This record gives sequence, structure tokens and C-alpha cells, in this order.
Amino acid sequence: MQAMRALGVAVLLTLLGQPAAAGLTQKDLSGVGLAPPPGARAPLDAAFTDTADGRGVTLGQALAGRPTLLLPLDYACRNVCDPMLSLAGTALAATGLAPGADYRLVTLGFNPRADAATARAMVTGQLGQGPLLASAAVLSGTPGSVAAVTRALGYAYAYDRDTDTYAHPAGALVLAGDGRVARVLSPLAMTGRDLRLALVEAGEGRVGALSDRLILLCYGYDPQTGVYTPLIRRILAASGVVTILGIGLLVLGLHRRSRRDHPA
Repeated sequence: MQAMRALGVAVLLTLLGQPAAAGLTQKDLSGVGLAPPPGARAPLDAAFTDTADGRGVTLGQALAGRPTLLLPLDYACRNVCDPMLSLAGTALAATGLAPGADYRLVTLGFNPRADAATARAMVTGQLGQGPLLASAAVLSGTPGSVAAVTRALGYAYAYDRDTDTYAHPAGALVLAGDGRVARVLSPLAMTGRDLRLALVEAGEGRVGALSDRLILLCYGYDPQTGVYTPLIRRILAASGVVTILGIGLLVLGLHRRSRRDHPA
């Protein structure tokens, strides 16, 4: 619920960031949001251009089989997209994971009027020079290829002809290497710890440490019912038994030591 509230605030901030003369109606704005359908999966064969060198790549090549933070962006937007990308870069750096090796950062431009130079300038300005930028895929594409991905992921935005701007959700998606949606996050409320766990989860145990995978067991808690799933209940029960046995062995050991040090 906290994540959804944060995402709602992010959407609101994006909409409020539009000029006061915006011509979109309430009906237009009601369709703006980020709500992946059940089992959502990005089409890996969607074709794009990597603005770094102008070569053509598919979304699957950009993901490279790794867990990925996907950020749909308007490369010409200076309202929320700039800080959103900057905060995402900060959170990624705080994960302790290696960009390119452990995960991928992919930005997807949906404004067809933002050219490659605009895209590079925006991403470079917010991420700075370094391994994260060097390994990032900054994609642009035709309206058809962009729509194929955004529709599949439930990412909806609206173009305002009066101001030549877009109303769009300030949201990010963590994808598994095969394009499946693992998590929806708000970059404006993203922490390194949460992002690390999301990437570890999307990587299905192939990235991160054992401690990360143990923490992920807490995802077995069902916030809707307020109870643990059967798997987690069994794990907790087993942990309780081990703890009791450990305490019993400790007490027994102390008792024997006491008798040895103070014989009757």
C-alpha cells in the first residue's frame, strides 16, 4: 500500500508539473497510469535504436537476459523525468550490485519528437559519467514499437497538443531477464535496499547474496490477510524448533560446566 501511495503521489506530481494551460480533460487524465495486467511481459522482439551509437537493438538485446530497471521517459521532459532518473541512478548505486553484470538499466523514450541528442543529454546529465551510464541502454523507437511495450506493461500516457507535452506516470518497472514484470516502483520514493531486493527477486537468485534471498522470504507474508503463507509458516516453525533446541543445549552445557567447576 505504501508503494501504491508513493506511485500515486508521483503521478500527481507529474500531472501538476504540466503547464497551467494544459488542454487535457479529466477524462483524458483518467486514463493515465501504470497498472501492469496479470502476467505482464514486455515484448522482447520490439525493435528500437540505442541512442548511444545509433545501432538497432531489440528490447531483449537491451535486457541481455539480466534483471532490469526499465524507466519509460519523455527525454524532453524537465518536470519530473529529470529528478526521477537522477533518483533512480542514486538508488541503483546504493544497491551495491554491478551495473551491466548484475542488472541492466534501460530507459525507453516515448516522445517521438525527442531526438537522440536530447536523449543522450538528458541521461548523461542525470546519471553522470561512470559504469552505470556506460552500461545503460537509452532507447528510442517508432510509435508502434513504443506502444507495443507500453501497452504490454500497462503504462498509459496522454499527449497534450495545446502544450506539446505529455501527462505520464512517474513509475518504473523491474523486469526479469525474459521480460516478465517483477515489480512496479516509484523512482521518487525508491531506496537502494528495496531496489536491490527487487532486482534479486527478478534475477531469481542469480544475483545478490544469500542474505538477500533470505530477506526475500518475507515476501511470503500476505498483507491482504495479515498471515503468512504455508511455506513461511513452516519455515518459521522450523526456526522456532531450532531456537528451542539451541537454548536447551546451552542450558545443558552450562549445567554440566557448573557441576564440573563446583563438585558436591
